[in-house]
Amino acid sequence: MVDQIQEFLDAVSGIVWGPFVLIPLLFLTGLYLTIRLGGIQFLRLGAALGLGLLRRKDPGSSGDISQFQALTTALAATVGTGNIVGVATAIAIGGPGALFWMWVTGILGMASKYAEAFLGVRFRQSDRAGERNGGPQYYLERGIRGPVGKILAWTFTIFAIFASFGIGNLTQSNSIALNIENSFSVTPWATGLVLTVLTLVVLVGGIKSIGRVTAGFVPVMIVFYVIAALYILIVNIGDVPAAFGVIVGDAFTGTAAAGGFTGSVFIIAVQYGFARGIFSNESGMGSAAIAAAAAQTSHPVRQGLVSMTQTFIDTIIVVSMTGLVIVTTGAYTLADPATGEQLSAALMTGEAFSQGLPGQWGHWVVTIGLAMFAYSTILGWSYYGERNVERVFGRGAVMPFRVLFSLIVFGGATTQLTLVWSFSDVMNGLMALPNLIGLLILSGLIARETRAYLRFDPKLRASKREIEEALADDPDFQAWKAREDEMDAAGGVPSGGVPSGDVNSDDVRTGDGA
Repeated sequence: MVDQIQEFLDAVSGIVWGPFVLIPLLFLTGLYLTIRLGGIQFLRLGAALGLGLLRRKDPGSSGDISQFQALTTALAATVGTGNIVGVATAIAIGGPGALFWMWVTGILGMASKYAEAFLGVRFRQSDRAGERNGGPQYYLERGIRGPVGKILAWTFTIFAIFASFGIGNLTQSNSIALNIENSFSVTPWATGLVLTVLTLVVLVGGIKSIGRVTAGFVPVMIVFYVIAALYILIVNIGDVPAAFGVIVGDAFTGTAAAGGFTGSVFIIAVQYGFARGIFSNESGMGSAAIAAAAAQTSHPVRQGLVSMTQTFIDTIIVVSMTGLVIVTTGAYTLADPATGEQLSAALMTGEAFSQGLPGQWGHWVVTIGLAMFAYSTILGWSYYGERNVERVFGRGAVMPFRVLFSLIVFGGATTQLTLVWSFSDVMNGLMALPNLIGLLILSGLIARETRAYLRFDPKLRASKREIEEALADDPDFQAWKAREDEMDAAGGVPSGGVPSGDVNSDDVRTGDGA
C-alpha cells in the first residue's frame, strides 16, 4: 500500500513539476511580472532593505505586527531544511547547475513575492478577534470576481492546509530529530517532546507571539549560518571563481551532474533547481502574503517591497552559501564510504562544512543550523495553516488547530517518514498553481497601483500623512484606506464584503489595469 501511494505521489509530482506545468508557469509569471513592474526587484531592493531591516516599521499604521516582524515570520517559514538539505538534493540529482536555476527562481521570484505580498495587504480584512487576515485565500476571491476567483481561492485554501502539515511540520520536525540523534545521541522522542512544548508555548500567543519570537530568533540563526559559510569560502577563496564557472556551465550542459548523464540532465537540473528553489523561497506559492497581511503598513506597496527582500535573503544569500560551500569543497563529487556511491543529500552539506571547518565544528554548525531553520519553519507555517483553517471553519477552530499542529510536531519527530517529502512537493506545487494564475490575472491592478505609489515615493521614505496627501485623489488608495479605517473604527471587525469601488472588475478580470 505504501509503495502504491509513493508511486502515485511520484507520478503526480512528475506532472506538476514537469516541463509543461509548474516550471514554465513559475518562470513566465516571474518574468512577466518583472517586465510589467519595471524590474522592481533590481531598482527598489536597496530601499526595501532599508525599510524592512533598518527602519523596520511604519509609525501610526494599522496592523498586528511590525513590518520587520512580518518579514521575519515569512523568513522563519521559508528558511528551513530546503536551505540545507534541499540545496544538497538539487545538486545531488541535477548537478551543480541546479543551483543556477535556484538563483533564477530567486531573482524572478522576487517580483512574484512582491506581487503576492502587495495583494495580501491590498485585500486583507479582519477576523472576530480583530486581527488582520489576508493571503491568496482572500485576494483571489475578492480581486477576481465571479466563480473563477472563488475556485482559485478555495483550491489554494485546501492545499495550503495540507501543505502546512507537510512542508511546515512533519518534514521539519523529522529532520531536527534525526540530525540531533546522529550528532548528539539524543533520542527522537526527547527532541519531539521539547519541540512540541516550545511550539505550543509560542503558538498559544498567536501572530504577535510568533512575530516577537521570530524577530529575535531568525536574524541570529541566519547570521550564525552565513558567518560559518563565509569562513569556508574565504579560506577557499581561490576556488570560488571556478565554482561559479562549474555552476553556470553545468546549468546548460549537465556534464557534472550525478551519474554523468548529458542529454536530458539539462531538464533534470532545471526541474530540481526550480522544485528545490520554490521549496526554499516559496515565491509564487502565496504563503508569504499571509504574513504580509498582518503587517502595520501605510500602503500595500511598502509591505510588498519589504516582503520581496525575503526571497533575496533566502535564496541569493542563504541558499548561495550552502551551494557554494558544497561546490567549492567538492563534496558533491565524494563517495559514501559505506556504499561507494555518491554522498546522499542528507550527508552532503554536513560533509562540505566538515571539510571547510576545523574539528567537529562543521558537523555541529550544520546540525544546529538545520535545527534552528527547521524550528523557525514550524512556527511560520503554523500561522499559514491557522489562517487557512480559519477561512474554512471560522475563528473557533484556531486554538484547536494550534494544539493539533503542536502535537503533530511530536509525531513527525518520532516517526520514520517515507512519503512526506513527496507529499510536500505535490502540495507545494498545487498551492502555487492557483496563486500564479491569480497573479497573472491581477497583474494590471498590481502594476497600476505600484506605479502610482512609487511615482512620488521611490525611496520609501514618505510618512503616513505624506502618503495620504499625495494619494488624496487616487481612488484605489482611497478605497483601501476607507477599508482600513472601517476596520480600525469597528475594533477590527469590518462590515464584510468587497467595498464598492474597491476594484475595477473589468481591469481585474483581464489583468489590464494599466
